[in-house]
Amino acid sequence: MPDKVPNARLRAWRNANRLTRLELAEQINATATGVAERLTCDPERVRRWETGDVRWPSTAYRLALTQLTGQRPEDLGFVRSQRDETVKTSEDAAGSTPVHAVQDRQSFSADEDVPAPVSAAELRLATDPHITAGLDWLDQQAGWAPGSSRRKVASHLVGLDPRTLSDRAQVRGRISLGQVAHALASYYGAAVSDEGLLPYRIREQDALITTSIVTHHNWIGLNFLLGAEEGDFTLTEMTSPQVPMDQLCSDAAVACLAESLIAGRRIVNTPLYRMTKVDISPGRLSAGFGITQFVHYALSMDLLERELLDALADGRPIHTGALPLRDRYLPDLKTVAHPSERLCAGGSLALCAIARPASRARRGRPDYVILVQERSGNVLNSAQKLAVIPKAFHEPLVDFGEDVSILATIEREMEEELFGRDDVDSTHGDQLHADPMHASRLSEPMMWLTEHPEHWRVESTGFGFNLVSGNYEFPALIVIEDEEWWGRFGGHIAANWECSGMRRYSTLDAGLIRSLLHDPAWSNEGLFALSEGLRRLAEIGGPRVNLPSIEWEL
Repeated sequence: MPDKVPNARLRAWRNANRLTRLELAEQINATATGVAERLTCDPERVRRWETGDVRWPSTAYRLALTQLTGQRPEDLGFVRSQRDETVKTSEDAAGSTPVHAVQDRQSFSADEDVPAPVSAAELRLATDPHITAGLDWLDQQAGWAPGSSRRKVASHLVGLDPRTLSDRAQVRGRISLGQVAHALASYYGAAVSDEGLLPYRIREQDALITTSIVTHHNWIGLNFLLGAEEGDFTLTEMTSPQVPMDQLCSDAAVACLAESLIAGRRIVNTPLYRMTKVDISPGRLSAGFGITQFVHYALSMDLLERELLDALADGRPIHTGALPLRDRYLPDLKTVAHPSERLCAGGSLALCAIARPASRARRGRPDYVILVQERSGNVLNSAQKLAVIPKAFHEPLVDFGEDVSILATIEREMEEELFGRDDVDSTHGDQLHADPMHASRLSEPMMWLTEHPEHWRVESTGFGFNLVSGNYEFPALIVIEDEEWWGRFGGHIAANWECSGMRRYSTLDAGLIRSLLHDPAWSNEGLFALSEGLRRLAEIGGPRVNLPSIEWEL
């Protein structure tokens, strides 16, 4: 066994906080209560850590120390043994650390304390850098001492039952688009705001479908060809706005983090564009953006959807004062209409229409195939809802200036969500390529499109604000006109982890598409993109389409 090395950092931290060894041991035990199997830290254990008799505490003690101090074990002067490094390397290669592996490592490491079992959620709380980023941000916004949010999340984990959370998620998933639209209409009141915002509604035959998208007469039916007529999308600033974080908001953020850990939901802290201004008029599509971080959005504006769905699930009336988070973050349509005064994230999503040759199944007629996804329960927003595909947050990949283009987001998401490229998925880790969309890295389907620009196009079909979370939405239409593409690459299309199922529809099947339009499982932004895309296809599709008539009701 190597010579022991005194742990001066831990001793320095203890002295700086004016704690005796007994007091530190008591605080560790108090921190761990209900988070792991009850710990029995005492002054002798602390002495062994400080003198180097134990160089690497067991997982449960590392978890408690991290929650108490807000620092990693390495930062506190602990040293991982050679066996620990070997185990960590194999865990990193596998991409996760199963609980049994943690317990096995505890059982065989001679340099560790007596082990105590720890759950996957607790381990992730202590080690996941993206969760740590959210915790650090929450401490700063709430004005808490470093490490406070970690301790609060750990305490919140105690009373959470995964089965109850799963049941609750199922109930939220059953809330229909119509219920959400009616509730938000009750909350915001007037049908037309002083800023000219109107609820986006469509009429199909005698049925009126209302969404929670608010838009403007000039923002609908844009048919703006991206690329050739690229809009003026610019990065105007790099700073992130302060987010109001009183006790109510911080408690909601803590609960969100704890539930995400229990549910195994992905939270990845990546840069995210936020809107600072928008200017849309005939022939003009202009918007300015700043930069925020995904966890800032996930722990603030994104909480509005869950608050609303829970209120609807519980049968509570919806009005001002009934939704405290909404009252703070998005209280009226004036706030909605001025994105520069709040954290306004968002994205783009596109109806994808791909030309297919005639077949006997379609009575010898060519058509377009359109794609619809059922959103996974592991995504943060629009979980278990219908949406078009691709659907993406507007975020930079490498070049913050060039990636601000909406077309850049759509093309990246085609690679990720349709053609299976994990290396452009921000949830898979840091981007290490200087140009991930370089021609030499493109998938075969995307390379073909790049080499045949005359055979496909992307049009921006509209713009609106989503009242559910205040997001900006850029619906689009992707049209691949050359039948050769489907014949060569139709079998390459496969959705990623964000999707729990994919459907395809023929643009000749008016009956099925009519039923699709009326499906209550649609997300607001999904139906917005679908209906605007179908309206545009009806204008340009010729004999390939037989679509139901869709009219605006603005």
